[in-house]
Amino acid sequence: MNRTEARVKAEALVGRMTVEEAAGQLRYDAPAIDRLGIPAYNWWNEALHGIARAGTATSFPQAIGLAAAFDPGLVRRLGDVAATEGRAKYNAAAAHGDRDIYKGLTFWSPNVNIFRDPRWGRGHETYGEDPLLTAELGVSYVKGLQGDGETMKSAACAKHFAVHSGPEGLRHRFNAVATKKDMAETYLPAFKALVDAGVEAVMGAYNRTNGEPCCGSASLQKILREEWGFQGHFVSDCWAIRDFHTGHMVTDTPEESAALALEQGCDVNCGNTYLYMMKAYEKGLVTEAQIRRSAVRLFTCRYMLGLMEGSEFDAVPYEKVECAEHLAAAREASEKACVLLKNDGMLPLDASKLRTLGVIGPNADSRAALIGNYHGTSSRYITVLEGLQDALGDDVRVLYSQGCHLFKDKDENLSMADDRISEALTVAEHSDAVVLVLGLDESLEGEEGDTGNAAASGDKLDLLLPASQRRLMDAVLAVGKPTVICLMAGSSIDLGKGAEQANAILLTWYPGARGGRTVADILLGRVSPSGKLPVTFYYNDQLARMPEFTDYSMAGRTYRYIEDKPLYPFGYGLTYGDCRVVAAQRTEGGVALEIANEGPMDTDEVAQVYARNEGSENAPRNARLVAFQRVHVPAGQTVRVALDIPAERLKVVNAEGRLVDEGTPVFYVGFGQPDARTAELTGRESIRI
Repeated sequence: MNRTEARVKAEALVGRMTVEEAAGQLRYDAPAIDRLGIPAYNWWNEALHGIARAGTATSFPQAIGLAAAFDPGLVRRLGDVAATEGRAKYNAAAAHGDRDIYKGLTFWSPNVNIFRDPRWGRGHETYGEDPLLTAELGVSYVKGLQGDGETMKSAACAKHFAVHSGPEGLRHRFNAVATKKDMAETYLPAFKALVDAGVEAVMGAYNRTNGEPCCGSASLQKILREEWGFQGHFVSDCWAIRDFHTGHMVTDTPEESAALALEQGCDVNCGNTYLYMMKAYEKGLVTEAQIRRSAVRLFTCRYMLGLMEGSEFDAVPYEKVECAEHLAAAREASEKACVLLKNDGMLPLDASKLRTLGVIGPNADSRAALIGNYHGTSSRYITVLEGLQDALGDDVRVLYSQGCHLFKDKDENLSMADDRISEALTVAEHSDAVVLVLGLDESLEGEEGDTGNAAASGDKLDLLLPASQRRLMDAVLAVGKPTVICLMAGSSIDLGKGAEQANAILLTWYPGARGGRTVADILLGRVSPSGKLPVTFYYNDQLARMPEFTDYSMAGRTYRYIEDKPLYPFGYGLTYGDCRVVAAQRTEGGVALEIANEGPMDTDEVAQVYARNEGSENAPRNARLVAFQRVHVPAGQTVRVALDIPAERLKVVNAEGRLVDEGTPVFYVGFGQPDARTAELTGRESIRI
């Protein structure tokens, strides 16, 4: 049913509740009200890249990998996959009376924060550093999750509103200060786009933004509900309201914290501070009208989901979980996500010329490196090692060595340091070619409290591989065999001299539970890599010249404001094809171009249009992305593409945070940015029109 009808029903139902009953419904673990026939409901569920934390589900690549695909249509289909499996699992659990956490239909996804600093541990949960790409993909995932039928298929949530991207260790007491320009140009656009698309929920961040705690911010609520017209419900991040009196020190007691959050429009408390709501009510800190207002918003959502009166989705069978169609979509996503950073001609590998392939590295046979964080459980995992073994069969001998621990100096406690390197050297020496699988996993980059990286609370201290892996990399490359590095990570990594010595580098991100099969297919030339970087890869020494991690100014950050030459630019990625833009012209509503593939292999490419407002004082330092489209280009053929560019994208944001027409927009068309580093790496110049 639509929101208006659902709200009428919600108001009638909440009107029959006592104040205490209504207050209880504002908890994330809302209890049953038997006398009104209301079952218990837990609002906390996750679907960042597939259904998470509730048993078996189809596993997609991590969100940053989905961003690298530059494919909104694919992301929307994946959202529908997640919603379908969510319905199937909800139906099955509810049939058994199971209404526990991670069993509901309100998914706290997607994360549309901007990955502004490469040290942020949670950056791989996002769609990268660009506001347009983040907005386009976020909107697509929301539409996939929520559907477009009479009943909302599941409820999506835009998080974390609004200015949040580390440091993780300070988030419970940190104040993020952002200018009006940076707010309007960088931090808010994706959230507004999701609100415009009808996202049902918004989650507040842990930190303060410009002095106000995000889950109790009058300023942010004014933007959200008054300026943007948001009609859904607002949820706190988990235990963020407790931070009001324990970290931010803007209140003195839990009752005051509950009252501040409720007054400023926080409808659901993930945490336990709203257990004090009735005490706050008894003390006159909150009103009955405020309590009922939030309860009505929450039951409006439950009616829209069909949870109160049933819906067509009650018939979604459990057989939809990990069905062949869903697994195929996840595989397509992993194929489109991988980014080829370097290739001197070693790739694709010719299996007919290989007798022995060496597979080395701590992530080569790691399940953890497949799945990232906020992950579900797969009924089968395929690591890079297993993918290559399956693909090559008995035709090529595959030798394997772990090579080193992911981050410790030895793998066995009683051994000497570097106890696996001699085995790795032996494998390399006995192989015709080497696949060296390095990188991170959620134990080294992730959310505070969820990682083993206690020194940085999930954030990174630098952009280097752990020392154990650097020693392994140097030793294996010194053997001199043709070597491709497969980098499994969710953020910028500087391989140092290893990047120069390796013959090829394939960035796989965290490719999903069965992603090893995709990696094997790409290495063996069965699929052309076609992903593009949704974030800038920096040299490690550039950190010293960047603003402090705690500085939320965009100066010197991301491709739009970087001043130094990057290691690998935003938008960059190679393929096995040989595509070029052979013609481009401006049209009334955007750009039309022709792409020719002069290579021997079919491939996808990502057409990208950047704009620079010449003569503008307020435009970003560098050209900014204004349009993109993934295109399939068969070998030897030319494809015509038309990209729409709304006039709003050509405006700039002034110091007061307002969009203004300023300067003359000039377009640059190609497969990456119009910068010197992209031209150096690709041998292609963007076309200026």
